[in-house]
Amino acid sequence: MFLVVPDPAYGLVAAPESSDDLTPVTEQSLAAQGFAWNSEIEAYTRQGDRDPAAVDGIAGMLRELGHYVFSVNKPLPRR
Repeated sequence: MFLVVPDPAYGLVAAPESSDDLTPVTEQSLAAQGFAWNSEIEAYTRQGDRDPAAVDGIAGMLRELGHYVFSVNKPLPRR
């Protein structure tokens, strides 16, 4: 399962629930879309991109790869 959400600090974030979600095909697909692994937050990030259409596009790509996805089109508040 993935959470796909825009973030003010990290751009577009695709966060896996566990390492089991990180299949080689999924990792290659995210890298091909310009994402890089951020070990600080244990998620893939793409800087400077918080557009709702981008959130929907990445969520759709992950669903096509067989993942369950939760997505939010506006940044979540910081705690």
